[in-house]
Amino acid sequence: MKVGVLVQLSKDINETFKQVDSMGIHSCQVLCWNPELFTDEMAELVKTSAKEWNIEISALWCGWSGPVVWNFYDGPHTLGLVPVAYRDTRLRELKRGSDFAEKIGVTDMITHVGYIPEVPTSTEYSGLVVALKDLANYMKEKGQYFLFETGQETPTTLKRTIEDVGTGNLGINLDPANLILYGKANPVDALDVFGEYVRNVHGKDGCYPTNGKYTGKETRMGDGKVNYPAFIARLKEIGYDGCITIEREIDGDEQIKDILYAKELLESLI
Repeated sequence: MKVGVLVQLSKDINETFKQVDSMGIHSCQVLCWNPELFTDEMAELVKTSAKEWNIEISALWCGWSGPVVWNFYDGPHTLGLVPVAYRDTRLRELKRGSDFAEKIGVTDMITHVGYIPEVPTSTEYSGLVVALKDLANYMKEKGQYFLFETGQETPTTLKRTIEDVGTGNLGINLDPANLILYGKANPVDALDVFGEYVRNVHGKDGCYPTNGKYTGKETRMGDGKVNYPAFIARLKEIGYDGCITIEREIDGDEQIKDILYAKELLESLI
């Protein structure tokens, strides 16, 4: 397994990669919520900078436009491809992300699909499956994989969705903290359900929700409820040998400090 870090796509990507290199990290996921950045010029800048600093880009994390609310009340109506009101626009944006990923030589693209309906016979679920099949087939023609970021759905629902879409190029970006933050599962046990589909992993930690309205709190790795010794051991047992991409959703010097702490912790376990 290789330790990486999540980085933001911007015109300063060369400086970002330089900083990643200075931390002794040479793998990353590139995150972008602004599809206007998916230009040929930006693609060339990313490729040139990644080569200069010897950074391997394991995946593109592709966001989308429209409202984004990370809670249990407004989240189901705003996040991902689940809300019908934003679905067509976001499908186009994700396809644009797929095009950009191809330009920078990346095969895997990740996003939050949203609160996938638990009832597989509902019209809400069947409509989502149609949309996902459209996106997955678009990416399959490019030899790409679409990865679900874990969080808003149970492991069983996620596995069922992958099977029902059935295009053969779907996978999972397993964020162990998100399963806890949303109160959906223990990430170690979740690997028993969908481990075969995990193609990338986030290194993040957090606590379970303490009320019914808001998600749990993200923490520094090791300070939350993810049992990282057991988690890494289970990843090894199922044969996972990909990247563990550190994500710390704060800013400033404390973020860098926590990333380096997580890097040391992960390397000791790997």
